[in-house]
Amino acid sequence: MKTVQLKVSGMSCGHCVGSVKHALESVPGVSQVEVNLSEGSSTVSGTNFENVALVEAVKEEGYSAEIASE
Repeated sequence: MKTVQLKVSGMSCGHCVGSVKHALESVPGVSQVEVNLSEGSSTVSGTNFENVALVEAVKEEGYSAEIASE
């Protein structure tokens, strides 16, 4: 199992959290996503997913993201 922490900027409400969560869950290989609005972060777990795909999925929803830790 692989786990990656993302910093996500631009979230301001529960709808934002839902959008980011849905975007990350749509990345092939992702099995679990936790999004923390107050910390502006997300923890993604799964197998065989590309980190760049996580960042791109969040950006496509209109938010900024970067890998915080792997």
